[in-house]
Amino acid sequence: MLPKNAADYRTLLWIGLAVALVGVQYANLGLGWVFGLALLNAYFALCCGIIAHNHNHCPIFANKRMNDVLGHLLSLFYGYPTFVWIPTHNLNHHKHVNRAGDATITWRYSDRHNLLVAATYFFVSAYFQAVPVKQFIQKAKVGNRKLYRKIQLQYAVWIGTWLSLLVLAMCLHGWKRGLLIWGFSIGLPSLFSIWTIMFFNYEQHVHTDPWSEHNHSRNFTGKWLNFLLFNNGYHGVHHEHPALHWSRLPEAHAKIAGQIDPELKQGSMWWYVLKQFFLANFWPQLGTQQVGRAPFDPPGGQTTSLESDEVELGEAGTNARMAGGPLQHDYRKAA
Repeated sequence: MLPKNAADYRTLLWIGLAVALVGVQYANLGLGWVFGLALLNAYFALCCGIIAHNHNHCPIFANKRMNDVLGHLLSLFYGYPTFVWIPTHNLNHHKHVNRAGDATITWRYSDRHNLLVAATYFFVSAYFQAVPVKQFIQKAKVGNRKLYRKIQLQYAVWIGTWLSLLVLAMCLHGWKRGLLIWGFSIGLPSLFSIWTIMFFNYEQHVHTDPWSEHNHSRNFTGKWLNFLLFNNGYHGVHHEHPALHWSRLPEAHAKIAGQIDPELKQGSMWWYVLKQFFLANFWPQLGTQQVGRAPFDPPGGQTTSLESDEVELGEAGTNARMAGGPLQHDYRKAA
């Protein structure tokens, strides 16, 4: 029942703090507490989404049942059953890396990089990610009943827990106040989590070169950002070593940092956001420019199709484990 990696004691602490924070807001402490703690709720919900991603690639426990239980808990804060990381992320995004066929491409309707495109990316990406999710569920239903039952269970636990907590809040505090408590402690933070994770994905790939060995992703190397978000800023090396534990990403990044274009190594995400979405309106040179070859410009004049490949249950080493299991896929072989 102990985590396989000592760094994940902090992971479990953060999950515990997320649960405790909801408990504080459900206690009869007044709406001031609920509203005042909402930003903390949003932060911990985002962390749980990032943890769900890390857990998908490198399960925290050796025991499969414990990993499944943790997946159910993370779904509460992430805002969706965590099995979706397998068809949309492991089997699709890691395979294509912002090239044609990736359901999460940043350039589907526009290659412009501005606040409107970045803010609405969530809706476009979520819509097209539904395709591999539906394929995955249908193929599990036909070819892997055990996996299909696990998927059904995740949906049932996620929806059932959300509804139970909503009813509990209303029973404790009345329907109006209870709805506010549930919304600010669970509902809105979950929406913030899933939107922000997709926003991060957009910023980590827009105007990068998916045909390059190391310039396929944008990295944010700030010390505090990576401490608070479990090294989520080291995106390039994560794509190259998907099963590498999050605690080892800085060390692995340092080994290839000299081979990454300087524009794809941003020290501060806050400064990057300020430059890109505000200052670049007056000084365009401060905004991102395409690094290397664009994702819609394949070498050798190949034709491209935006349609996603059909997801296969056993593709890229993925099996029926809800945590995803180790995934090693060399994206360059698909180029």
